[in-house]
Amino acid sequence: MALSKPFLSRLLPLPLRLRPQLRLLCLATPTPTPTDDVQAPADASAERRRRKRRLRVEPPLSRGPAPQRAPGAPRSASNPNAPKIPESAAVLSGKRLDLHRRILTLIRENDLDEAALLTRHSIYSNCRPTVFTCNAVLAALLRQARYADFLSLHRFVTQAAVAPTVATYNLLLQLYCDCRRPDAALEHFRLLLKDDSPVLPSPTTYRILARSLAENGKLDQAIELKDGMLERGLVAPDTQVYAFIMGGFVNAGDGDTAVSLYEELKEKLGGEPILDGVVYGNLMKGYFLKGMENEAMDCYAEVLGEGSKVRFGAVSYNMVLDALGRNGRLEDALKLFDRMCMEHDPPKTITVNLGSFNVMVDAYCRAERFQDAIEVFGKMAEKRCAPDALSYNNLIDWLGKNELVGEAEGLYEEMAERGVNPDEYTYVLLIESCFKVDRVNDAVGYFNKMFDAGLRPNANAFNKVMGGLVKVDRLDEAQGFFDMMPEKEVKPNIASYELLLRAYVDAARLDDAIKIAKGILLNDSVVFSDEMKSLLEGALEKEGRDGDMTKLYEDVEREKAEAAARAAEEKARAEALAKEEEERKKAEAKAKEEAAARASRAAIEAVLGRKKEEEEESADGLNVEEAEVVESNRNTISVSEEQTEGDEQKRQESTEASSGP
Repeated sequence: MALSKPFLSRLLPLPLRLRPQLRLLCLATPTPTPTDDVQAPADASAERRRRKRRLRVEPPLSRGPAPQRAPGAPRSASNPNAPKIPESAAVLSGKRLDLHRRILTLIRENDLDEAALLTRHSIYSNCRPTVFTCNAVLAALLRQARYADFLSLHRFVTQAAVAPTVATYNLLLQLYCDCRRPDAALEHFRLLLKDDSPVLPSPTTYRILARSLAENGKLDQAIELKDGMLERGLVAPDTQVYAFIMGGFVNAGDGDTAVSLYEELKEKLGGEPILDGVVYGNLMKGYFLKGMENEAMDCYAEVLGEGSKVRFGAVSYNMVLDALGRNGRLEDALKLFDRMCMEHDPPKTITVNLGSFNVMVDAYCRAERFQDAIEVFGKMAEKRCAPDALSYNNLIDWLGKNELVGEAEGLYEEMAERGVNPDEYTYVLLIESCFKVDRVNDAVGYFNKMFDAGLRPNANAFNKVMGGLVKVDRLDEAQGFFDMMPEKEVKPNIASYELLLRAYVDAARLDDAIKIAKGILLNDSVVFSDEMKSLLEGALEKEGRDGDMTKLYEDVEREKAEAAARAAEEKARAEALAKEEEERKKAEAKAKEEAAARASRAAIEAVLGRKKEEEEESADGLNVEEAEVVESNRNTISVSEEQTEGDEQKRQESTEASSGP
């Protein structure tokens, strides 16, 4: 703490306080001498004085030079263009924690609309939601496949400058992967790899992308993703990433690459045994694809035998179970399934889930043990597993392909009893099953039930019912469903046209075939293939109607020209109407402006008129007052004159009296 002068003076002894204070002044720089020894110190002294004077006037902005950012290092948070650092979990307290719990309650009550709305309203309130609250709402929307609402809320919170966490990025990547858009997911993933990104990818990020790329057959990009994970070192070699990529190569029938990926993973982990059982199912499938059945079963015995330290959960068990069921090892699959059911002890240990029952259904159906498949399907409730529409569709598909339509219809009725809503694919499977056993009317009935259930069948669903009708030579009904497609706002695809074209050619109904061909040529969204052209031309040549194809092309060109002319005419008419409407609006606007101007002028004139009247009235009043003043002055003047005359007369009389005898 600095000492003030009065306080310092009290501390000094009395003789020193009584001494006269001398003010020391800086002397001017002495006159430089011609010698260099004197000139250099003088210049240095002057420079020091100038520096001190400048520092007194302009203090430094900082104590030292500004730190320089190292190449590749994240930018300082003070930079307005730098990405914001996400909040820590410590901010989830107080009122923000209360808001978080309130929104979680809405999510548990399945009121996602209210949860999303409350999140939006709270963004610009005094109690701003944390990124963890936003992530909870986004995750709930994603679980219910409400992708449009997810993207809308994500865009809103991003524009509101809520800094995303890696969980936010993972949810967005999962959405694009669920929508079969892995390329869009990769574009967002690259944002995490930028040097200035405050968020780094997690193992979950790589798992989401690896699974999507493998399922969509983009195996080269999956390998690049895996190699990038190893090169950057942000994430250690992940067993699940390798498992997903191995599964992609297994589905492609490439067992060699699947096995080599396992060996690479083992090498990256130091050559020690891999204790995560998620990789062994695809490894066994790779061995089976290579014809190495003994190696596959040896691997099975090693990792699932007594004393094995390999960790297995429901997902990893299901992969091994599927490997056994797909390769004729049903008995081993049954033993493993029984073991999984015995170890299942939720919530501590979960070794069985819905996928386990679906895998066992597939294994039984491959062995043509359909009753056992239905029986194990019905045991889901014992393990607290509720079948969904996908599980029902899987078993209905197996039963329908093997002409067990009655059992398939029983499952369809069971769906309504359990509160599971059938989807479009459920009805398509039932339609195919009924056509397979020549129950045409029932198939058509199931198709019509789709509309009663509020579903909107696509072109493929229409093609299924049309194809079934074509096979039983009911072409007119098939044509009726084709004509229904525009009414239901469904665009026919090339398969719809080719289905009817082949049928009409086979039935020698060439006029109808020509109509279908004309529809193909007039529809710009489909292409008339060379195969279909050859088919129709060959049929016309057999009937001696060679010129019909030429006439067909001429008619198509004429109709296209007429359509183009009508479109141009309608466009011109629309432009003319738009121009007339614009001119009308301009005229109305001009009329309004003129009316406003007239009203303004009238108002101004009225105001000016009132002012003029007031001025005239004031002028008249002023004139009266002036007249009165003049008259008063005149009277005053006359009185003064009379007094003056009287005084003059009196003076004369007094003068005469004084000049007398």
